[in-house]
Amino acid sequence: MRFSFKKNLALSVFLSTIIAVWVTAGEPPRVVTQQEIQKTKAKYGSRAADRLQEWQELVDENQNESEKDKLEIVNDFFNRVRYIDDLTHWHQKDYWATPLEMLATDAGDCEDYSIAKYFTLKALGVPESKLYITYVKAIRLNQAHMVLTYFETPKSIPLVLDNLNKRILKASRRKDLVPIYSFNGDGLWLARERGKGKSVSGGTSKLKNWNNLLQRLNQQ
Repeated sequence: MRFSFKKNLALSVFLSTIIAVWVTAGEPPRVVTQQEIQKTKAKYGSRAADRLQEWQELVDENQNESEKDKLEIVNDFFNRVRYIDDLTHWHQKDYWATPLEMLATDAGDCEDYSIAKYFTLKALGVPESKLYITYVKAIRLNQAHMVLTYFETPKSIPLVLDNLNKRILKASRRKDLVPIYSFNGDGLWLARERGKGKSVSGGTSKLKNWNNLLQRLNQQ
């Protein structure tokens, strides 16, 4: 990912949008339809279609697992996808792929891993209030990075789901990451060291990619 660390980054940003969810009454959520699987098979081949089917099976089969197990299952599943930068993959500097796009092409960057894990955990019943997509600075790489953070309780030290270090660790053990800000469907927060931080208000221009992503999810 490419991201500018200017002083006023995200100081005037507030996320106000409805999260796309897949719901079928009385059944596990449908994260992908058979029609989408068949379209993917025609475009990308049978292995791509298999990945989408495996994604749906993951959601179907793990609804009753503990939240800790759900984190592990989802983190492992998406970390199998190969890393590729947006310029190479999408011929754009910064493109946020839907989970379907990521799995269909078997490729993504840090935003795509975090987004896919976020929506899949939501489909598994993990409350949105516990999940935050978090911008950080990866110190060793000296660049911006994105991870998913999970708060067991509002005051807990969050767990970090990452594609660089594939172990799920407490944020206090990730000295290689400096939090900048985090967001989910409820809003955007300036990141307190190793924690969620305080809510900020303002426009949505800095989260244009997030809003574009939600529009594409709704279209799917």
